[in-house]
Parts: sequence; structure tokens; C-alpha cells
Amino acid sequence: MSLPSTQRVAQFQRFGEPTRILTDYPVPNPATLSPNECLVKMEYAGVCHTDLHARDGDLAMKPTLPRVGGHEGVGTVVAIGSGTTDSPINIGDRVGLKFLARTCLKCECCCRGSELLCASVSIHGFTVDGSFAEYAVAWTDYVTPIPSSVDSAAVTPFLCAGVTVYKGLKHIVRQPGDWIAIPGAGGGLGHLAVQYARHMGFRVIAIDSGKAKQDLCLSLGAEEWIDFRESGANLVDDITAAADGKGPHAALVTAGSVEPFNQALSYLRPGGTLVGVGLPAASFDIPFGVLMGKQLKISWSALGSPQDTVEAIDYAAQGKVKCQYSVRPLEDLDSIFADLRRGDVAGRVVIKL
Repeated sequence: MSLPSTQRVAQFQRFGEPTRILTDYPVPNPATLSPNECLVKMEYAGVCHTDLHARDGDLAMKPTLPRVGGHEGVGTVVAIGSGTTDSPINIGDRVGLKFLARTCLKCECCCRGSELLCASVSIHGFTVDGSFAEYAVAWTDYVTPIPSSVDSAAVTPFLCAGVTVYKGLKHIVRQPGDWIAIPGAGGGLGHLAVQYARHMGFRVIAIDSGKAKQDLCLSLGAEEWIDFRESGANLVDDITAAADGKGPHAALVTAGSVEPFNQALSYLRPGGTLVGVGLPAASFDIPFGVLMGKQLKISWSALGSPQDTVEAIDYAAQGKVKCQYSVRPLEDLDSIFADLRRGDVAGRVVIKL
């Protein structure tokens, strides 16, 4: 297969500055691929709030610059490094790239399903170039095979947003019919979480703002809708009332600000569980009187294991969970970031490459 020598990419060059769209970025030469590396011709890349944080450098974890951004995408393998042995994929296979580009898969953290904590982890869009490119380097033992039954654009968000909320929900010890509050329910992570939660037996309270997000959440099976802007200072009381007047049994916070985390401590019923998957830039203060007095359980979930990703995508392959998405060109990336910052994106935005 003949490959071009240059490609289009979206590169972050300085924190807080506009993304640079480069049209003459070199395409990696297949001859330079190391064993177990592969070259993927990208079809689609999802845009995540974490990409905005990466561009602006406002999280503790910052990308090394300059860096091609993006950490979820789908494409076709066009080359595999010489010397690769026992590859689970072949040239021509359709695969997905995830936030985690590579881990050792051998250490205690990897073996226990906490690959993000691996000491040798590589991260797309942070430590290695990511999916905002027409061609991306990935690793044969860490890409995810994509089932033939799912559309490339539709499945792209499951490689970050989908697996992240799916794994977060697995953290919760639940009974059928338990109430769960999902702040940020109309966003890229949240609207997928609503669907997974319903299939896991939860009754869902969707929390977000705006008519478009309300219609989306209710159409996906949320039983209750609360607009946090309309509720204002009464938000905690409104959420408590929606869950039989006792508060929900759990909260999966997908929002990217710290306020929903603090609010959840107040509205969760005694013995409840708070799982965070959003990435606020601010700190989260936990009042120990509330934590101990209500016997709350708090955990954080980031991403998921390779098996979690397969399971999350299987819901999509079965048609049980569907992503609401729009497709836009690479050149719109900073405009998409502006929409994300304002909270104007219902569902997910996918870039066509």
C-alpha cells in the first residue's frame, strides 16, 4: 500500500493558545516502526473535555509539547513493525485507539486492571501523539478490535467516554431499582452513562441544563430530569425529593466542575456511593463529618481495562447503548472546544479525518 509523505494533524504547541492545524506533518515511515508498533490510518477521532484540558494545560497531568492531541479514534491498520511476534491484529483490521496507548501488561497494576497506574504507561495525546491525525502510531497489543457490525463514527466515543462510565458504574455495589444521580447527563460521557445505568438496573436521575439535553436524557431512559440552573440553590433538595425523598443510592459524576461532587455529598442517602469520572481542575474538599456520619463510599474511576473496553463496545454492537454524536471537520477543533467550555454540546462530537 502506498502511503503519502505528509498528513493533516491538530497539534498543541503552547498551553492556552489556539490549536495549530498542520497540513505538512510527516507520516511515520512503516520501516521505522518498532516491533509491536502499528500504523493506523484514522477515520474518526472523538473530542473529549480532557482534550480541552490538554490544550490549556490546566490539569496536574500535562502533555509534553508540541503534541498531536486526541485519545479516542477508529481507523484501519496499514502497517505493522518488523519483528512483531504474536500480533493479535493484522494489516487491514479496523481498530480503536484509546487514552492509554501502551502499558507493560505485566506489573501488579496492569494485572489487577489498573493499567493507568502502570509505571511505564504511554498516553495518546499526552506522552505520545494522538488521534487528531490522518495517521497514528499505536501498539498491536493495546489497540481494540472493532466489531464489523458497528459504524466507525458511532463507536469512536466508546473508546474513552463509553468505557470510562461503564467502568465507573461497575464500581457501584447495587440492587435492582436503586436510584442513581448522573450530573452532566447530557454530555458525551453522561448520555452514555444514562443508558448503561438503565441496563444495569438503576433508576436514573439526569442532571444537566437546557431543553436539548433534557430531551436527549429522557429519550434515553432517564426517569427524572433536573435542570441545575433552574433548581439553583434548591438543587440538593430537588435531587433528594426525586429519589423517594431519601436521596439516590449512588452518584456518577461525569461533569467537569467541582460543584457536583460537593453537592453529591449532601444529597446521597446514608450508605451511598459517589463515583467520579469527570476531571475538574479545582480541588475536592471532603467534610469528614458528612463522610463518616452518612457512611459514604467515595471512589474515582478513570478509563478501564482492555476487557472493560471490549464489554463497553459490546453494548454498542448489540444496539443496547447508542451514542448521540455530530460529525465535524478537523479544522473546527477550537470551535468545538469553545462549545464544550460553554456546555453547549449534547452528546459527543466526532471529527472526520
